[in-house]
Amino acid sequence: MTTPITIPAPPKVGMVSLGCPKALVDSERILTKLRAEGYQMSADYAGADVVLVNTCGFLDSAKEESLEAIGEAMAENGRVIVTGCMGNEADVIRARFPDVLAITGAHQYEDVVQAVHDAAPPARGAFIDLVPEGGIKLTPRHYSYLKISEGCNHRCSFCIIPSLRGDLASRRIDAVLREAEKLVAAGTRELLVISQDTSAYGVDTRHEPRAWKGRDVRAHMTDLARELGGLRTPEGKAPWVRLHYVYPYPHVDQVIPLMADGLLTPYLDIPFQHAAPAVLKRMKRPANEAKVLDRIKAWRQIAPDITIRSSFVVGFPGETEADFQYLLDWLDEAQLDRVGGFRFEPVEGAAANLLPDPVPEAVKEERYQRLMEKTAAISAAKLAAKVGRTLPVIIDEVGEPDEEDGSVGATGRSQADAPEIDGHVYLRDVPEGLAPGSFVDVLVEDADEHDLYGVIAG
Repeated sequence: MTTPITIPAPPKVGMVSLGCPKALVDSERILTKLRAEGYQMSADYAGADVVLVNTCGFLDSAKEESLEAIGEAMAENGRVIVTGCMGNEADVIRARFPDVLAITGAHQYEDVVQAVHDAAPPARGAFIDLVPEGGIKLTPRHYSYLKISEGCNHRCSFCIIPSLRGDLASRRIDAVLREAEKLVAAGTRELLVISQDTSAYGVDTRHEPRAWKGRDVRAHMTDLARELGGLRTPEGKAPWVRLHYVYPYPHVDQVIPLMADGLLTPYLDIPFQHAAPAVLKRMKRPANEAKVLDRIKAWRQIAPDITIRSSFVVGFPGETEADFQYLLDWLDEAQLDRVGGFRFEPVEGAAANLLPDPVPEAVKEERYQRLMEKTAAISAAKLAAKVGRTLPVIIDEVGEPDEEDGSVGATGRSQADAPEIDGHVYLRDVPEGLAPGSFVDVLVEDADEHDLYGVIAG
């Protein structure tokens, strides 16, 4: 006899939305998120497990209306979360209604949703969830991007990100870790940490700590890296954790031992952009390339297998042949593992467009080709040194059987290869049942300028 399936009843949320159309849009976004998680909406106080009051605080009369709405919700239901513009006056609200469950400010969507989770946990189950546990993904199931902040505090002359996305706005660290935990539980085997400036994570919040797993954890890159390194898949294995867009601030030194200890993937994506001091000055970038070289050497002493990737702009306004040769010489010394190159292009609204001495297109192209030749040679030598070694590899694709001998090949990546931007590891004669997301040890048999070739070891 088949046991009937009991479907848990989803909790219900009531909403009182006050104020301007922007507040109404905020309410819609909150309810959309909750509805996607399976919550139902309640049309009255009596049927709600929790009531949200989105307040207005523009005028004194609007504040009083908001307080009256909170009072009515407290009287009729008693389980109330306050959000919106008046959330910035939490002391006023608490003085009048000390028993409200939570108070958050405007646009603090994650805080509101988390407060609802705490008050009325979502009913989880394959029969009621409208989205998968790890969310809707546009990447393969086995790797996921983890965005930790928006915006940027730098004012690089070639960039308009601050005007598009504003200054740095870091996410709460407990929200980031919760998302990472869900992704790993849902099948992610590689987390790629991204932002405009990963090293600056938490600067805007003064590294505000949040409770996580019974202890306080700071919103700081090193704390985040350490916590992510402690995650485990359902099989008990550690996912790869890869750091992107890392400015070489001094505290970056602290994450290198985590790589040596296996908590982080030994990989840093650092946007150097150039090396010549004169060009860096015009770019409004830090010009400490000599100290960076010393630090790279120190990093490699701690974590010998560390991969450092970067990108460089050639043909920036005012770049002389001497500046470009300085970059090539710097690369000879730095021996970066992975390098991308870009020809400078004016971006509408960027300050660099007004700089004198633009570099002719033909010169840009010639310098770009020389940069690519230099970095390809460095890459080829580094990959050749890996022939004969056994490396951990994550599988991205498994091919179809060969028509002649029935053998199957696969494409994967080593710890030195981020998806879409770095190289591959091509495997032959892979065993039946190998699937994307699998970790295997690969004996490297050959290499070229960008990729490795081998077989599964053992």
